[in-house]
Amino acid sequence: MVISFLSIFGISTFATMKNNPKLSGNTPHNSYFLPIASLIFSVAMFLLVGRAVANNAVLRSMFSCQAQGLGGLIPTIKIWYQEGTNLSFIPAGEVIKKVWLNDPSQVTIDFDGPVCMQFGQQANASGGDCKNSAANVIQLRRIAKLDIPGLPPTSNTLLTVVTEGQGKNKLYTFRVLYGTDNPEYHTLAIFPDSGQEGSCARVGQ
Repeated sequence: MVISFLSIFGISTFATMKNNPKLSGNTPHNSYFLPIASLIFSVAMFLLVGRAVANNAVLRSMFSCQAQGLGGLIPTIKIWYQEGTNLSFIPAGEVIKKVWLNDPSQVTIDFDGPVCMQFGQQANASGGDCKNSAANVIQLRRIAKLDIPGLPPTSNTLLTVVTEGQGKNKLYTFRVLYGTDNPEYHTLAIFPDSGQEGSCARVGQ
């Protein structure tokens, strides 16, 4: 609406000046300059508005089958230093039962309720309430790398989540990527499958 108004305003002003030769500064040079300036300003406003909309894209989503990798591709979740990234199973109506994080040296992890967690590959490296897990949201945040003996340096890690909903268990795996720039989104929401053909197609990374 702003861009259209500016464009119309520039054209209307140009037509008024052209039809009224008594207006001050109404020279052929100025008559052509005004609509060009208006056009440039409109394009600049369009770019600024588009950038603002992109920066406000705080939510990303995918169907449950996509998040389980049934589309043939491991889904990714990106984390940053500045802010945490939420992984929400609330839309799917699923409760988180257990979580594995292969490399905890660059990630902090928190939940909105009790949950059973395991760090690394050791069977005894677990914590939390493994009998009464009842979380729906995982929050991940990148931190400066910690020196943990036995963990080799990696450019990403794997997050495995077991959930329960509607009497069924589901297994999710997410490739955790480390971002260095400004956060692109704040929440990755998992939705129930739509039941429509093609809903489990490969999701964009």
